[in-house]
Amino acid sequence: MKKADIGLIGLAVMGENLVMNMESHGFTVAVFNRSADKVRCFIGGRASGRQIIGTYSLEELTAQLQTPRKIMLMVKAGQPVDQLIEQLIPLLDAGDVIIDGGNSHFPDTIRRTRHVEAAGLLYIGTGVSGGEEGALKGPSIMPGGSEAAWPLVQPIFQAIAAKVEDGSPCCDWVGSDGAGHFVKMVHNGIEYGDMQLICEAYHLMRDYLKMTADEMHDVFTDWNQGDLDSYLIEITRDILAYKDEDGEPMIDKILDAAGQKGTGKWTSVASLDEGVPLTLISEAVYSRFLSALKSERVAASKILQGPSATFTGDREAFLVHLRSALYAAKIVSYAQGYALMKAAAETYGWQLDFGGIAKMWRGGCIIRSIFLNRISDAFAAQPDLQNLLLAPFFQEQVSQAQSGWRQVIAAAALAGIPVPAMATSLSYFDGYRSEWLPANLLQAQRDYFGAHTYERVDRERGEFFHTNWTGEGGDTASSTYNA
Repeated sequence: MKKADIGLIGLAVMGENLVMNMESHGFTVAVFNRSADKVRCFIGGRASGRQIIGTYSLEELTAQLQTPRKIMLMVKAGQPVDQLIEQLIPLLDAGDVIIDGGNSHFPDTIRRTRHVEAAGLLYIGTGVSGGEEGALKGPSIMPGGSEAAWPLVQPIFQAIAAKVEDGSPCCDWVGSDGAGHFVKMVHNGIEYGDMQLICEAYHLMRDYLKMTADEMHDVFTDWNQGDLDSYLIEITRDILAYKDEDGEPMIDKILDAAGQKGTGKWTSVASLDEGVPLTLISEAVYSRFLSALKSERVAASKILQGPSATFTGDREAFLVHLRSALYAAKIVSYAQGYALMKAAAETYGWQLDFGGIAKMWRGGCIIRSIFLNRISDAFAAQPDLQNLLLAPFFQEQVSQAQSGWRQVIAAAALAGIPVPAMATSLSYFDGYRSEWLPANLLQAQRDYFGAHTYERVDRERGEFFHTNWTGEGGDTASSTYNA
């Protein structure tokens, strides 16, 4: 058997499926796993008879690769990645490529790129989205790192990536050092937001409109035919139709306590570092935290009182409003995510192609939807677009959805049903479109208790003033800075 085109370390579900995907596109793959039994099982099972080479040490793996060697790590993020890098560096030659395909935190990828390049090697940190099915049939791939490595992996990555209608792959070079993993992180944050918005719509259907799972299935089936057409709406439709062995809806058997792996939290923390109001995604993260407090919520439900969720109006009309609220909030979620990427690009010196990122997300990934074509079009028409809400198409869509959006959130508040992501999306929209906000009072408060100074509307921006509010303070003011 000829030497392999690429090596892959880590034969969990994603790793195995990526190997099968690569082999099905004509590439020979060498594989290694810390557990030798895992390699033997794979080679004797799914990989049997295929152009896949099992290896049982890192030395054997590197010996089985064509040069320049390309080794992809599909292992748990964090220390395992660092440990493997340190083990691989002495075994590789100048120009060889180490690829981290896990959900690594982008600051780690920045650090690792510098470290690996200092050893004379090349490094790629790439987001891979689509779950196990995407890994096997075509994921969205978001690589960044050492730019010289891109031509070496481009034929493989673009061959195995998902393809959209025109045949273009959902994979392209994102940018230097941690850019690929940053974009994947924002993708995951938007995924958190989309999922939470859909869950809030489901909550209102279930507890306010008193709809059955089958009735909700019909609504999501209808929604998946229009502007909300997306993978997450599609799987929600299917979940609501799925029955347990007793014929009852499976959804009603699942505990309402959600887990997470941290990428949503990373997105929120990055927004705080960049000073970007990522309110919707952050609320989605907090909603998972709140759901995890199941025992506390059960106890609180017996003590804390609120309104009863009673609906007496036109259900079909409310569902139209609910669709509008979901759509408008989704626009805000993407607007916030793109604002964060724009800020980070300036901070880290990344030349991000925002329209290209939308194209990479059109297929294979969890947030894939028809909606992304509109984002790509918006940046194609205006590459320096400050905020997606300012693009003509999205201006029009939010304007049309606004009445229903407001009615749903008001109804939810009156019924005592939490819709934190939808509600904060509207608050962000109203705040962003406001020429005036009450931050003048906030600045006065800060100056009153801490002499933090303020700017004046009748003076030039950048000139700061302090007032002795009580007559007992002095003229000394604090320095101005933004944390």
